[in-house]
Amino acid sequence: MTPHKDYGLDPRPSAPTPLLPLSPLLSDALQVCHPHAAGIDIGEAEHWVAVPPGRDPQPVRRFGTFTADLDALADWLIECGVTTVAMESTGVYWIPLFELLETRGLEVLLIDPRQAKRAPGRPKTDRLDCKWLQRLHAYGLLAAAFRPAEQVCVLRSSLRHRQMLLTYGAHHIQHMHKALQQMHLKLSQVVSDLTSVTGMAILHAIIAGERAPLTLAKLRNPHCQHSEEEIAKALQGTWRAEHLFALQQAVELYHFYHQQLTVCDQHIQAHLGTFADKSDGQPLPPKPRRHKKVNEPRFDARTPLYRLAGVDLTTIEGIEEGTALVILSEIGTDMSRWPSVKHFCSWLGLAPQHQISGGKVLSRRVRPGAQRVTVALRLAARTVHQAHTALGAFYRRMRSRLGAPKAITATAHKLARLVYSLLKHGSAYVQQGTEAYESQYRERTIKALARQARAFGYTLMALSTPEVPSLDVVAVPTP
Repeated sequence: MTPHKDYGLDPRPSAPTPLLPLSPLLSDALQVCHPHAAGIDIGEAEHWVAVPPGRDPQPVRRFGTFTADLDALADWLIECGVTTVAMESTGVYWIPLFELLETRGLEVLLIDPRQAKRAPGRPKTDRLDCKWLQRLHAYGLLAAAFRPAEQVCVLRSSLRHRQMLLTYGAHHIQHMHKALQQMHLKLSQVVSDLTSVTGMAILHAIIAGERAPLTLAKLRNPHCQHSEEEIAKALQGTWRAEHLFALQQAVELYHFYHQQLTVCDQHIQAHLGTFADKSDGQPLPPKPRRHKKVNEPRFDARTPLYRLAGVDLTTIEGIEEGTALVILSEIGTDMSRWPSVKHFCSWLGLAPQHQISGGKVLSRRVRPGAQRVTVALRLAARTVHQAHTALGAFYRRMRSRLGAPKAITATAHKLARLVYSLLKHGSAYVQQGTEAYESQYRERTIKALARQARAFGYTLMALSTPEVPSLDVVAVPTP
């Protein structure tokens, strides 16, 4: 609608709206926070380095990736007066240079590559990338990625190598299953696991040359759920030579990786003994014995982890020795790296990310990712669904409302808050039973109903006596 057609509008021009003074934070130019900053673009065969203009006639240089080249790079940075360096986390190529620059006394920031890609339309070359990193770091626009202490990094590297051995061993279990299927042997249908006592005994006998189904079925463990007749029926196949050879190779490779896993566990156990004792001589409280799983560490990890952290993370429901080992190897024990528990949960990707536009909530999903601590907490959250504790009751309530996937995320979020509080404050964790949790939930529900009733002009009154807990209430109008 044009202004001259609007009835009642004043045809006289209105006075110009006075301009508000600009905020000093917006009017001033960006301030240089790190005048002695450098940026490095990491590559497999070469590194491009940019220093502040005026420090060298050639402020951008290219260096190789051999040890002598890295030493020359560090010497040049020190000659240019650089005190802090920013580099992207490109594969594993940044690790040797990162460690070298730290030993030379430089402050090194390892950043997420997504931080340097927030300005679209910029030309993409290695020379320009290092200059862009130097400029962003000089203005203080880059945030360093989390990296634990050196001693924890060694433990983390060993744990990740252990997980790689488990993954490689699992691949050969699939090869065993494939070879058996090609020979039409249905062993996987009569045993719960090919690597179980019954399964491995039968596989070793097949490799040794035994072909009689009844003889193989007699190797059944007494605890196996299927009878000898069922196992013998499943072991009638073709016994082709090429598939038998593949089966033999798969079984031998599986045993080889698990032998290496035992050596790796011994190395991890020895390194755990090098950490300082933070338990103050307090004895470790006993814990009920349970049957260990196949892929768990081959040593008692609970005692050295208690000395390392000063608290026992395995007292939290769902967190066993393997989970506690992963958590402490990834984040360490210094919780001051995160200002609050909310920052910690957000870093793990367990806190919802609110995306709001025009006053409307578009999404509350958590950040996608496969952070190792997050995966371990999610697996721990899945184990509390039958626990008679507050966490178990919380998981079952969330599952009934939101479904299993979101209930796992919500429970993992609670576990992350418990881990942070335990490592931050060092207090002992006390499990809360289901009855106490249900009682608290009942009180919160009644208070919420009472607030809603007062908002509509009603008063909530209990029908039963206070001694008998009940949710039977009646709402009567407020006079």
